[in-house]
Amino acid sequence: MPKPTSSTDVRGAIAAANQEFVAAFTRGDAAGIATLYTKDGQALPPNNEFVAGKQAIQAFWQGAMNMGIKAAKLETVEVEDRGDIAYEVGKYTLQGDGGQEIDTGKYVVVWKQEAGQWKLHRDIWNSSRPAAGQ
Repeated sequence: MPKPTSSTDVRGAIAAANQEFVAAFTRGDAAGIATLYTKDGQALPPNNEFVAGKQAIQAFWQGAMNMGIKAAKLETVEVEDRGDIAYEVGKYTLQGDGGQEIDTGKYVVVWKQEAGQWKLHRDIWNSSRPAAGQ
């Protein structure tokens, strides 16, 4: 029987996975980012359709990198776990060349344990900046 995890353990595991996400992004490693999602993971980017499955998620993040996003910073605000599912609420900053801030916003991730690891299962975010023309 698996050992129950505490909220502290889950928060730490999610923090470690977020560090891996940021490091992979900084390396330009979209494949590395995709490995952090569950096998049936989904990204729900703003102004876009569902991005489902590791290949599509890899292609999505590669496209973001190709558009000039060079780094991401993540700040966890809240984590709550419910057994093999947890959710995280946080803030993000995206950076371009020379650390130029491209976007800031907020996100919600539903995390799921898969093969003993916490992985992104549903990943949704949106900008905190005003829409163009406002």
